[in-house]
Amino acid sequence: MRRVPSIPERDLRRLPATGGADGDAEVIIHTDGSCLGNPGPGGWGAKLVCKGKERRLSGGFARTTNNRMELYAAIMALDALTRPCVVTLYTDSRYVRDAVEKRWLAGWRKNTWKKADGKPVLNRDLWERLAVLLNRHNVRLCWLEGHAGHADNEEVDALARSAAARPNLPLDQGYDG
Repeated sequence: MRRVPSIPERDLRRLPATGGADGDAEVIIHTDGSCLGNPGPGGWGAKLVCKGKERRLSGGFARTTNNRMELYAAIMALDALTRPCVVTLYTDSRYVRDAVEKRWLAGWRKNTWKKADGKPVLNRDLWERLAVLLNRHNVRLCWLEGHAGHADNEEVDALARSAAARPNLPLDQGYDG
């Protein structure tokens, strides 16, 4: 992974595919999570772009954490893909990026979901779901600085904040705080 500066919209469609079989769809995804209080009501948002078509997704929970919403955004975006794809996924979450890039996720799985200090991995339920999706798709994670004026990041941030503010949000069954 690499730190990606703000990219003009016109340049997003020119990003090269990274591997994958001939015919694999190339998808660009932007994700964000938000919490109104941490913990508190939370939301996630995602924007998927493939072959010039766009799709936006969002949702939220009554009580959750920002990290869970960052993970949930990536999970829901990847899960929305109906077949294996070559994906460039932009996130402003170092939590998500580092766990994959620095191979923490692989280590946690190997270490029966315990961190290096022997403590259980937080958000295991979501990491397990993300691991399955990362194996299904050819995903390149790119970190964007949040709230730095990148149009797509600002858009998914607005989706996430709006979702967190919805009334009658469901419970986040995996959150145990």
